[in-house]
Amino acid sequence: MQKRNWKEYNDQLVRRGEFYISLDFMDNWENEVKSMNEKKRGRPYQFPNSLMQFLAFVHIAFLPYRQMEGFLRKLSQYIPKLKAADYSTICKRMKKMDIKLPEEKLGNDMIVALDSTGMKVSNRGEWMREKWKRRRGWIKVHIVVDAKSKKLLAMEITDERTGDGKMLKPLVEKAEKNVGKGKIKRVSADGAYDSKENFEYLDGKGIEPAIKTRKNSSTRARGSPARARHVREMKELGYEGWRDKYRYGQRWMAETTFSRGKREYGEYVTSRNLENMVKEVEFQYGVLNLMMNEIPVYLAAK
Repeated sequence: MQKRNWKEYNDQLVRRGEFYISLDFMDNWENEVKSMNEKKRGRPYQFPNSLMQFLAFVHIAFLPYRQMEGFLRKLSQYIPKLKAADYSTICKRMKKMDIKLPEEKLGNDMIVALDSTGMKVSNRGEWMREKWKRRRGWIKVHIVVDAKSKKLLAMEITDERTGDGKMLKPLVEKAEKNVGKGKIKRVSADGAYDSKENFEYLDGKGIEPAIKTRKNSSTRARGSPARARHVREMKELGYEGWRDKYRYGQRWMAETTFSRGKREYGEYVTSRNLENMVKEVEFQYGVLNLMMNEIPVYLAAK
């Protein structure tokens, strides 16, 4: 077993703090704003996208929108060229920003892990909800992670009513776009993704399914020959043999990503409407991907 280089690991954790206080947006403020306003109709931009990227990092770390206005006001006292945007401008601009995971060159025979997790819509009023049996629900985060590099390849955010199995196809398609000319060899996922449609979809694309099927699954095709073959193989090898052959434990890479995200940012979102909730979670996992892998995550205006 390879030992962890603790010095390198500690340096990586220290560097994460640099993302939250980088003032690089000051270097090219005027030129960036000028470029953004070319051929723009209506009111011109006053603040560059790079400033909004900086504020996005600060927002998901610890500050709501109104406090960010005060943060900028205080910061502008020490940086004369810095203009302080009001909180409504910050909020509107961030709603228009989009997370774009970069195209990765990870080669062929990639093994990816799929999973989902729930995010509480708020932790406010927990005692009242417990007392009066009220529930606020949650939103779900669905991700695809490369098992070897632990890089986030695709992400979708839905409400709690969306089943995990229905998200396999859009997640795989999005991941394939982000890996460029690379090829996904195997998809590893838990039993929530066990469906005939998913097995047939992966079989049609030449991707191995490492999906745990139900114990009482039939070996008959029943509309899905690919799933039937998989069930028969699992019964022949036994669970342990099947697990070892397909390295089923690699699906924990997705669980590890969720664990890191919740330790870093918590298990709930502070936004109140669904649009802002989705944006907040996108920022969280986009920045987490940036910090973990030190690769660019693009925050761009739509």
